[in-house]
Amino acid sequence: MSTRKLKIGIVVGEVSGDTLGVKLMQSFREQGIDAEFEGIGGPQMIAEGFKSYYPMEILSVMGIVEVLKDLKKLFAVRDGLVELWTAQPVDVFIGIDAPDFNLRLSKTMKEKNLPIKTVQYVSPSVWAWRQGRVHGIKKTIDLVLCLFPFEKNFYQQYGVPAAFVGHPLAKQLPLNNSVQDAKRNLGLDPEKTYIALLPGSRRGEVERLLPLVLGSAQILSTKYPNVEYLIPAINDARKTQIESSVAQCDPALIAKLHILENSDTESNVGRMVMSASDIVALASGTATLEAMLLHRPMVTFYKLNTLTYFIAKLLVKIPYYSLPNIIAGKKVIEELIQKQATPERLAQEIESLMNIEKSQIQVMQHLSMHKRLISGDTEDPVQAILSLVDH
Repeated sequence: MSTRKLKIGIVVGEVSGDTLGVKLMQSFREQGIDAEFEGIGGPQMIAEGFKSYYPMEILSVMGIVEVLKDLKKLFAVRDGLVELWTAQPVDVFIGIDAPDFNLRLSKTMKEKNLPIKTVQYVSPSVWAWRQGRVHGIKKTIDLVLCLFPFEKNFYQQYGVPAAFVGHPLAKQLPLNNSVQDAKRNLGLDPEKTYIALLPGSRRGEVERLLPLVLGSAQILSTKYPNVEYLIPAINDARKTQIESSVAQCDPALIAKLHILENSDTESNVGRMVMSASDIVALASGTATLEAMLLHRPMVTFYKLNTLTYFIAKLLVKIPYYSLPNIIAGKKVIEELIQKQATPERLAQEIESLMNIEKSQIQVMQHLSMHKRLISGDTEDPVQAILSLVDH
């Protein structure tokens, strides 16, 4: 390894990517590697010294139809980065998640023959849908860093260089965590029952999914008057958005709803809320993995734009949407998707998890999957990246 300073480009598109990015930066530093980082980063990465040329929020677009509306803006960002790195190339580009944007960016750099190695950290769900994308990945990505062992196996079948680096959260979160302690940490009554309601962290998600969770809370609150509800807000904008919807609820329900705003740079409010809850109802996405690693009984839901859902349905190749079910290879948690995602059905599923026996079975399955994710033969992401740069 040469002693020159490494220049590393990173692009993240959401909070979970920001968390992975800052951990990766810290890991480079801890291993004594002199590196500077630039591209698109979130608040945690910026606090660590990352130079961000665009705000991370610019990439937080979900759904096929929604992306089309923002296409011009996204192309301008991509072209801006390519121009920048044509003039002053980085040694390696690491796209963290945000595959639609990052894979296109890597492809453009390869087409322009830029002397930049390309890494995709967090595999896009090619094993789940649009499997044909793996051929494009083979052409444009020099290394895929996989969070789950089944992903590396998938890539090996197609001759794509891949490393199973494990999920940093699986290593970070303890194998036993007390819900009572978590309640006390948030200043909640440890004897009370709390249900976490997580409608997502993006504006569009909250708009679509908040009425669903508030509707289910309304149904449950008449049956279980002593249960209280926790809703995390990732930032001021989401808090304002949530508050304006909550204000229209029944006053008796409003008294039992607690909106908790993020208070640190690590954007941990969702995790803190899930830790302190007896049951978690959450939008399908990365947060389902967190809830699984916290060993909380949960139900997941999602609703997309109708056209986006119709297109996605044609392309999906696996029977499940949520990571706990995909990792287990069977249905461990209930998934309420599209028309099934009604306040009545969600309330029913939350209520079923109030059955101690049923919720305990789920908790035990979460624990065994957690153990599996930390016991595998994981590689160090920094070393995997360095071996690529050294070639």
